Amino acid sequence: MRKISRLKFGAASMALGIAMAASPAMGQDQAAGETVEQEASARGIVVTGSRLASKEVTSPAPLQIVDEQLIEDAGVINIQELLLENPVFGTPALSRTNAAFLTSGTGIATIDLRDLESDRTLVLINGRRVVSSLAGSSTVDLNVIPTQFLQQVDILTGGASSLYGSDAVAGVVNFVYKTDFEGVDANAQYNITERGDDARYQANVTVGTNIDDGRGNIMVHFGYSNEEGLLSRQRANTRVDDLDSVYFDGEFGVPTEPFFSSFTPQGSFTTANGQFTYDPAGNLQNCVTVNGPTCTATIGSGTGPNGFNRQNFRTLAVPVERYIFAARGTYEIANDVNFFFEGTFNNTSSSRIIEPFPLESGGANGIFPTDGGFNVENYLPGTDTIVANPFVPQEILNAAEDSNGDGLRDIGFVRRLSEFGNRTGSTERNFYRFVVGFDGSLFDDRFRWDFSYNYGRVNENQVSSGQVNVVNFRDALAVRAEVGDENGNGIAGEAICIDAEARANGCAPANIFGAGSLSQAAVNYIAAQGTFQTGITQQVLQGNIGGDLFDLPGGAVGIAAGFEYRKESSFADNDALTNAGLNAGNVLPDTRGSFDVKEAYAELRVPLLADRPFFKLLEIGGAVRISDYSTVGSVISWNGTATWQPIEDVRLRGTIAEAVRAPNVGELFSGLSQTFPSGLVDPCAGIGATGGGALGDNCRAAPGVAANIAANGVFTLSQPDIQGISGFNGGNPNLGEETARSYTAGIVINPRSFDALRNLTITGDYYNYEIEDVISGFPRQFTLDQCYAEGNQTFCDLVTRRPAATANNSAGSIDLINALSVNAAVLKTSGFDITAQWFTELGLMENDRLTLRGAYTHVLEYDFFSLPDEDPDRFDGEIGTAKDRFTANAAYQTDDFRVTFNGTFIGSSFVDDQFDGPRVYEIPAEFYLDAQATFFAGDEFEVYLGVDNLLDNDAPNILNGIPGNVTGSDTAADVYDVFGRRYYAGVRIRL
Repeated sequence: MRKISRLKFGAASMALGIAMAASPAMGQDQAAGETVEQEASARGIVVTGSRLASKEVTSPAPLQIVDEQLIEDAGVINIQELLLENPVFGTPALSRTNAAFLTSGTGIATIDLRDLESDRTLVLINGRRVVSSLAGSSTVDLNVIPTQFLQQVDILTGGASSLYGSDAVAGVVNFVYKTDFEGVDANAQYNITERGDDARYQANVTVGTNIDDGRGNIMVHFGYSNEEGLLSRQRANTRVDDLDSVYFDGEFGVPTEPFFSSFTPQGSFTTANGQFTYDPAGNLQNCVTVNGPTCTATIGSGTGPNGFNRQNFRTLAVPVERYIFAARGTYEIANDVNFFFEGTFNNTSSSRIIEPFPLESGGANGIFPTDGGFNVENYLPGTDTIVANPFVPQEILNAAEDSNGDGLRDIGFVRRLSEFGNRTGSTERNFYRFVVGFDGSLFDDRFRWDFSYNYGRVNENQVSSGQVNVVNFRDALAVRAEVGDENGNGIAGEAICIDAEARANGCAPANIFGAGSLSQAAVNYIAAQGTFQTGITQQVLQGNIGGDLFDLPGGAVGIAAGFEYRKESSFADNDALTNAGLNAGNVLPDTRGSFDVKEAYAELRVPLLADRPFFKLLEIGGAVRISDYSTVGSVISWNGTATWQPIEDVRLRGTIAEAVRAPNVGELFSGLSQTFPSGLVDPCAGIGATGGGALGDNCRAAPGVAANIAANGVFTLSQPDIQGISGFNGGNPNLGEETARSYTAGIVINPRSFDALRNLTITGDYYNYEIEDVISGFPRQFTLDQCYAEGNQTFCDLVTRRPAATANNSAGSIDLINALSVNAAVLKTSGFDITAQWFTELGLMENDRLTLRGAYTHVLEYDFFSLPDEDPDRFDGEIGTAKDRFTANAAYQTDDFRVTFNGTFIGSSFVDDQFDGPRVYEIPAEFYLDAQATFFAGDEFEVYLGVDNLLDNDAPNILNGIPGNVTGSDTAADVYDVFGRRYYAGVRIRL
C-alpha cells in the first residue's frame, strides 16, 4: 500500500505511446535516468487500449497519460478544464460557457476526441463504462469525476471498439482512481477573476486505510465545489447587443452597436395601413408619419423608441455547484481471489438566465400561428354583434383591416414580455454508480481474470420560468368592455375576457399596448412554468480472462477473451405545454427507449522477435469483437497492431481498426423537437425578378419570395428574418450502425544510449479516420443549397417559407428547415500529433528538477460529406477546429517549492465557409499562459498560488450573426477564454 508522495516529477506523463504504470509518480530515491517504464517492468499491468497484462508497458496506439502532478499543477475544479488544453480534444458539446440557451444539458461538462463529437468518445472509470448524464445519448458528464481522487487519466486515440464496444470510434478516455492509498489527502481552494466575479471554491478530502493486516484497503473521497457564474453585462465587450458590421458592408469583426432587438417591451403593431409603437415616454407613434422605416428602432436612434438590449440579461457562464462522494476498496478473500468495489455519487445543480420572452402574433411559435392575426374586435358570444377590444388605441383600431375574411379587423404584433421577468431555468442532477466484482489469478499467475457488475443511474429535474401558456394568452387577448346591469352584475366599462368559461378559470384580460401594461393578474393567468425530468440507467455484466499461452523467440504469446452484457434505458419527459408547443417556445417531445447488447471479444499479442540485431522487439497483435444489439442486430469490430523496435532508442508502431457505433436511444426514438439554428445564408437573398439561372427560377417559384421581389425589386431580408429561422430535428427507428476505419502510424524516440538525452522522449503519430453511414440530419445549409441551387425536391420538402409578411418577418423568409436522422453522411479527418518531454537535474539547488513537456496537433483535413458523392463541407481550419494547436508545460521543483508554467496555443481560424464561401474572414491565433507556485512546509503541508490567463487575453470578436458565435458571448465561448485573468490560492494537507 502507498501514501502519496509530494515529489511527483512524472517522468513520462505526457508521452504518446508510453503507457504509465499504476502511478507515474517518481520517488526521490529513484535514479535520475530511471523511467516509469523501467519501474513497472517487474510486474504485469494492463494498459488502456489492451486487455492483456504485460511487463512491457508500451502501446502500439497513441496513448497520452495525464498524471496527478499535472492535475495538481492546473488547479482545476472540473477535469474538463485541463483536458481541453490538450490538442487531441475538440470543442466540447457542453460546457459552462455554451449551455445558457439550451433546453437541456445546463451544467454538463463533456469531452470529445478529434472533434468527432461526444458520442464517439468512450469515457471509462477504471476501465469500465459510465452511465450517460444526457438523456438519449452516451454523453458522460465530467462533473461526476472526482478530480482530486484521480491517479491519472489515460487518453487513447484510434478506434477501440474491438476492445471496449460501441462509442470508442475516436478513442477512449479512462479515468483511473487512486489505488491502495493509505492516509489523508485534503485540499481547499478559492478562485476569483481580476474583475472580482465568477468566484469559484472547492474543498476535498480523501481518506484511505488498510484493513485486516493489509489484506484489504478502503478509500473514500468527499468533494464540494461551487462556480458562481458570469453574466454578459459583467464584461465590457458583451454588455450591449450588436451585429457584425459585415452585414452593412463594413469590416469583419467590428461590432455595429447598439443593434438592439426589435422585440421591445412597448411592442410594435402592424396594420394594413401602417406600423405603430410607443416612444420612450409612452406616447403612441405612427411609424409612417413620425419615423418612417426606422420606426422598428432596432438601432434605437432618432425619435423612434429604443430597442431592447438582450445582452443585459444573458449569461456568459452558468453557475455550477456540485457535491461528490467516491469510494474504492479491495479485499483478499482467498489465495488468488479478491473482492473489489467502486462507488460514486454526484449531485450537480446549475441554473441559467436569459432575457424576457420575445412574443409575436404569428410565426411557428406565435399566439396565432395560422395567419398571425390578432383580432382587435370580436363577436359577442352567441351574437353577430361586434365589439372592439377596449385596450386597443383608437388610432391603431382605425388603421386595422380584416385580413383573413372572418369579418373582424386584425393586426400583427411583436412584444417583449418584460412583465414576466427573465427566462430562468434551474437544474438538479443526481448520479449514482457502483461496481462490485471479483478478480484473481490462475495457473501460477500465468492468467488473470475478473468478473464484475456495473450499475449506473442519473436522474435530472429541471424547472423553468418566463414562458407563456398560449391557450390562456389567446383567451386573455379576446377582450370586451363589461356592460353591467341594474342588479350590480359587472362594472360598466371594465375590460373582461369574452369567453365565459375562460373567465370561470381565472382569465384576466391582457393589455399588450405599451411597456408595463400587462397587469399582474394577467401575468399570473398567462405565465407557464416548464418542467423537464430525465432518467437514464445502465447495467453492465462482464468477465475477462487473459494471460500467456506459450513462448516464442520474442516472448510469451498473450491472449485475452471476455464477454459483456449491457442494457441501457432512457427517458425524457417535458411538461404538456412544451410537448404541444403551446408555451410559445420550442416544441419538444417526450422520448423513451431502451436497448441491450450481448458481446464477446478475443485479443491476441504475438511477440515474433526480441533482443536480436535490428529487432529489439517485433510484435504484432489483433482483436475482434462480435456484438448483438437488440436494435441493429449483429456487428463486428476488429483491430490489428504492429510494433517494431529496431534499437533500444527507437520504436515504430501502427494500428488499423474498424470500429462501430450503434445508434443511441435519442437517435432512434426521439420525436420532432424544435431548434433555432444560426449562421444560415438564404441562397435566394438578392435574387431579382429575372436572371439567376436555375437558382433564380427555383427561388421565384416560392410565392412569398415572388411577393418580396415584387415589393422590393430583389429578394430582401431583415435581421429578424435571419434570426427567425426555426426547424425540427427527429429520430429514426430504422437507423443502422456507423462504421469507422482508422489508421495510426507513429514513432517513439527515447535515446537512452546517450546519457545527455536519455531523459528525452519524442513521439510522432499520424492518424486517419473515415466514418461511413454517419448518423445525422442533413445540415440545414446543405438542405437549402440542394433545394434551390440543385432543384432537389426531396430537400425542398424540408423547407417552409412564409407565404406573406407577418408582424416581424418578410414575405418569403424562411420559417422552418427540418432535419431527421439518417445514415447517409461520411466524415473524414486526418492529421498528426507530436509530443516531447525532457527532464533533468539542473544543480541550481539541492534536489532540483526541470521538466519540459509539449503536445502539438496539426489537422490535415476534416471533411463532412452530407452525401458520399457530394462536395465536402470543410471544417479543418474553421472556428473550433483550428489546424494547429499545442500545449506546453515547464516545471521547476526543489524540496521547498515547485513553479509551473503552462501555455496553450489555438491557431488562426476562419469563419465557416458555408457563410462566406472563400474563407476571407479570419480569426487570429490565441495563446493563453497559466502559472502556479507551490510551497512545501515539510511533507504534510503545501500552499499554492496560481494565475490563469496570465496575459489577460480577450476572446476574439465573433459577433452576433457569425457562425461560431455562442449567444450572449460575442465570441466562440466554447473555444476561447471569456473570463480574463483570474487568480486562485489553496492549501493541501497530506498525512
